[in-house]
Amino acid sequence: MKKLTQLITAVALFSLLLSTAYADSVAEGKELSFDRKKGNCLACHMMDDGELPGLVGPPLMMMEVRFPDRAVLREQIWDATIRNPATSMPPFGKHRMMTEEEIDKVVDYLYTL
Repeated sequence: MKKLTQLITAVALFSLLLSTAYADSVAEGKELSFDRKKGNCLACHMMDDGELPGLVGPPLMMMEVRFPDRAVLREQIWDATIRNPATSMPPFGKHRMMTEEEIDKVVDYLYTL
């Protein structure tokens, strides 16, 4: 019984650490998305809490439904020309405008929309 209690406690603590890290990643992803020198998503997209959004790209909403596979959304941010060579979306990863970690954080944030 003692080992079961210890296991449950360990799992609960691990879950708490993961959820805290994920919340931090989402907050940082939002910051990057709104940053005019980094993601600058508002230049082209309408987003929750965004002021003066652009209308070039689709609104960023229901992202988990639109991109059930996170890897596809990440690839879109990394280099949108892979799926659409004529896109006006900059290849944030390919051109090193954002780091791999920053792109992951933006994906975490977009999945909350």
